[in-house]
Amino acid sequence: MEIDAKASAVMAEGVEAIDEELVAQAYEALADEEEKSSFSKPSGGSEKWKKWKDNFRKRGWILLFILPALIYVIIFCYVPMYGILVAFQDYMPGDAVIGENTIWVGWQNFQTFFSNPNFLDYFLNTFLLCILGFIVGFPLPIIVALLLNSLRSKKAKKGLQILYYAPHFISLVVMVGMLELIFGSDGLLDQLSIKMGGDVNGLQLFLDADAFRPLFIFSGNWQDFGWSAIIYLAALSGVDPALHEAAKVDGASRFRRIFSVDLPAIAPTIVMLMILSVGNLMNCGYEKVLLMQTGGNLETSEILSTYVYTFGLLGGQYGVGTAAGLFNSVINVALLIIANYTSKRISNQSMW
Repeated sequence: MEIDAKASAVMAEGVEAIDEELVAQAYEALADEEEKSSFSKPSGGSEKWKKWKDNFRKRGWILLFILPALIYVIIFCYVPMYGILVAFQDYMPGDAVIGENTIWVGWQNFQTFFSNPNFLDYFLNTFLLCILGFIVGFPLPIIVALLLNSLRSKKAKKGLQILYYAPHFISLVVMVGMLELIFGSDGLLDQLSIKMGGDVNGLQLFLDADAFRPLFIFSGNWQDFGWSAIIYLAALSGVDPALHEAAKVDGASRFRRIFSVDLPAIAPTIVMLMILSVGNLMNCGYEKVLLMQTGGNLETSEILSTYVYTFGLLGGQYGVGTAAGLFNSVINVALLIIANYTSKRISNQSMW
């Protein structure tokens, strides 16, 4: 019995020794595999770089399509940006923007611009003209796109689309000429007013300061709302028809489906375009304003853009005009950042 006990003890010690040896060998094998894998496997960054190179090799030719637009933006948008230095200089045509003879005046041009007695009027006219145009013009293409998308007749839909798109291709000069023929002195409305027993001088809306903003805003929206609706119609074309079928089964009317199916589907597009519109809010465009500007409506038609043109180009005050344009651009950038931040906080959708 003692011999058996001793034999079993010796066997148990041998088994424990074998088990410890096997465990040690297993740990060594694992350590070797980890070391090999660390050398054989590339890092996460190198994997991403390899995938990017493979994708570029397969689909890089697609970038050629955006190359013309990229060149255009660089040449006409980024290269001329060095011209903002003129806002801090006493600049005259022919002077070097950056050179030995450049006369730097610091913030003097901005002080001249802000000290102008009409500065607040120019700023208020610009703000009112742009904000009223935004309030009227931004929701109008959305409403038109939703209504066109709800039409059952394809012929009627195409006919209305052509009717709405056509004014976009009318030039500003022709558009203002049409407004002059209808609302101007001796225009259609003036002749009708005189024949109906009104003032012998007619309405003369082009000489009325209060009529400038309505004429400018509604004529601009009439010209562009159909063209702007194309983006929303393209977004609506991607709505799954099964959603409308499910809404019909639930008893939703056509009007209800617009709010429950169509609007949520194009909400990201609306948010993106709204942010871009707010970022461009203070740019009314001086061309149409100058064409519609008369001696009688200067009270409401003189805006920051026309100030830059009048005092900067025609008056030869290039530094002051550049300072006014830079001030307008800074306001637009601030509005863009505010709109993007607000949209991100409220709807969790933003441009960056």
